[in-house]
Amino acid sequence: MPTFPNLTVLDHPLIKHKLHVLRDRRTPVKDFRDLVAEIAMLMAYEVTKGLPTEPVEFDTPLEHMTGEKVAGKKLALVPVLRAGLGMVDGILRLVPAARVGHIGLYRDHETLQPVDYYFKVPSGREQRDFFLLDPMLATGGSAVAACTTLKKAGARSIRLLCIVAAPEGVQKMLDAHPDVPIFVAALDRQLNDNGYILPGLGDAGDRLFGTR
Repeated sequence: MPTFPNLTVLDHPLIKHKLHVLRDRRTPVKDFRDLVAEIAMLMAYEVTKGLPTEPVEFDTPLEHMTGEKVAGKKLALVPVLRAGLGMVDGILRLVPAARVGHIGLYRDHETLQPVDYYFKVPSGREQRDFFLLDPMLATGGSAVAACTTLKKAGARSIRLLCIVAAPEGVQKMLDAHPDVPIFVAALDRQLNDNGYILPGLGDAGDRLFGTR
């Protein structure tokens, strides 16, 4: 398995445990949806370690003190529609004040190229940290297109969070956006001839919304 300078695999035991259940073809829609949210929350706990903080003064019930709060404009979560929606609620449980934008992209199943149809993200883009969310990084076409669109809109700090990724997609992101770090729960073996991740977990959108 290759190593990539832009990739961090988050191998926490709870993430590993939940991921194996997520992959199982017998896992029903409700459980799959819950697991995606739970894994996203666990991943976000690790990824947010790098957020800057600043001092803040306040009163406890007993005395005055100085604590810390996250600095700058609020974090922005940007799911790639539709499967990325499944990761939003889990992260919002951890960071309830985060803003949420949306990027509408889908992969043409014949050309495997991304097609965009919607874009709306919070203002103040130059000062925000953006978490781009998509459960699967397969060919990398959608992720590259989403990062390109975010950068054109003014985003300067982007992190890509995926649950599973293929080496081909990670490499494509490295070639196109080497400044965007990628965080995954697992780096899988390869893509098949149809552009699906192996061993993967199937079509994340279909399994999230019961349309398989």
